[in-house]
Amino acid sequence: MTDNAWTRWPSREALGRTGASRPRRAFSWTVRVSVLAMLLWGALRDASVGGWALGAAVAGTIAAAVAVWALYRTTFAHRLVPSLALLALLLAAGVAARATGLTVPALVIWCGCAVTALERLPLVAALPVGSLALSGYAVVNDDARLTTVATTAGLALAGYVLRLDAEARGQAQRLLAQERAARVAEAESAALAERARIAREIHDVLAHSLSAQLVHLEAARLLIERGAERERILERVVAARGMAREGLAETRQALSALRGEVSPVEEFLAELVTLEDGADITVLGERRPLPAEASQAVRRVAQEALTNVRKHAPGARVHLRLEYARRHVTLDVRDTGGPSGELSGTGGGYGLLGMRERAELLGGSLEAGPGEEGFVVTLKVPV
Repeated sequence: MTDNAWTRWPSREALGRTGASRPRRAFSWTVRVSVLAMLLWGALRDASVGGWALGAAVAGTIAAAVAVWALYRTTFAHRLVPSLALLALLLAAGVAARATGLTVPALVIWCGCAVTALERLPLVAALPVGSLALSGYAVVNDDARLTTVATTAGLALAGYVLRLDAEARGQAQRLLAQERAARVAEAESAALAERARIAREIHDVLAHSLSAQLVHLEAARLLIERGAERERILERVVAARGMAREGLAETRQALSALRGEVSPVEEFLAELVTLEDGADITVLGERRPLPAEASQAVRRVAQEALTNVRKHAPGARVHLRLEYARRHVTLDVRDTGGPSGELSGTGGGYGLLGMRERAELLGGSLEAGPGEEGFVVTLKVPV
């Protein structure tokens, strides 16, 4: 059968009790106990109390209750044939009760079958079963015709309303489950993004610090191979030690940034240029706090650009310009150029590549290339 409104089962969430409130469950059990009590009362009232008639009535009532319990299980499992078999058994039990003079139990069984079928079966099966059960009720009931018709219509409407209510509850449960799954996925995504951010910070700090040390240590090695004076070699070693100290300081700054304890970016750049001979900085625009990612991008690009100047154009003057605009901040680092350093051929330019990737992740851009005099690095990130 095709999956449409006529052949589709009510969802398992609708047929189950998951998500039902405590008052709703209490009401459901009250109704079931009331129906069972009505069956027993009707059987005792219509049957001759005592003897085999009483035992048969009680046994039949218990058997009907067990059949209803089994029917709820099979409908929850979406098993059509067993469900129809159990409904047929209950309808037959109603006929048997009527034949033995137990009119009230018969009417209760038929009404229950009609409502249950309309609530829990596909409509293509529920309508015939409900119609058959309500027809038996209408034939046997001895109330006025108008009352019987109104009661029959009311029972059919009640079964369908219960079906709609169950479907609405099931839909709410599915939406709640989807929302919870989305929240879990969002939390996992946020955790992965934070891990990636921490990894980038650690990589940037180590890459900058170690590459700066490598510049001076490699220069010291070349000087030793060429037999340079001890003072020149010692100068390079001392510079490498200074870079190691700077690396430790940068690591502390990165950890502080990850904890949200970060100094203003213009102060960081001002401290950075004081460590460089021939470097200066200009800050334009209205100063304001930057988002953590944008602030770290500016810091790392400035460090990488100055490291490249040391490597490729030692002795060149460097000018940094930080400009605050309405929706973005721009860092411009340019040097005056000069003779290539001893280590200009080392490295593969992966530092600027990493900075470009960082900028693009933030929705910004990084441009690097020759300028009028030397080399120019321009970072623009939205804020």
